[in-house]
Amino acid sequence: MEHRARVPAPHPAEDITEHVGYRLKRASAALRGAMDKALRAYDLTVPQYSCLELLDEQPGLSNADLARGTFVTRQSANVVLRGLKDAGLISRPAATDHGRALPVHLTPAGRQRLHAARGAVYAVEERMIGSIPARRLTALLADLDAMAEALDERPEPPGAVES
Repeated sequence: MEHRARVPAPHPAEDITEHVGYRLKRASAALRGAMDKALRAYDLTVPQYSCLELLDEQPGLSNADLARGTFVTRQSANVVLRGLKDAGLISRPAATDHGRALPVHLTPAGRQRLHAARGAVYAVEERMIGSIPARRLTALLADLDAMAEALDERPEPPGAVES
């Protein structure tokens, strides 16, 4: 049996459950489960709800924009949009006058469904953030943003040559 050197942990931890990544994933899974449950009453999935929220704020987004904004692939966004369109919650032209991106818009029924579901989703978030002192929320949000930005950076690999 080959002996492998132990890789040092990024911070002191007794086991995997004390790692930041594990805790973030646990919180994310709990949030997703609570949102799934809350949205069932409105016949929406979390990605569908997220698309409706984005379209309410920014009408005319493309499939690619919605995929990025909802953290899914373009293929998954197509499935989500097809479901929303079949339900009459969004409109999307068959063709566009310029470019290839087809702008997506909420229908009145989509806006109505979004507004009905929003209260349930906000109640989930209130329950979640109600578990921490209000004075720490701003710092938590800043820390989460800093962690995401640290991982979004793509440093050059060692030995890479600039062109």
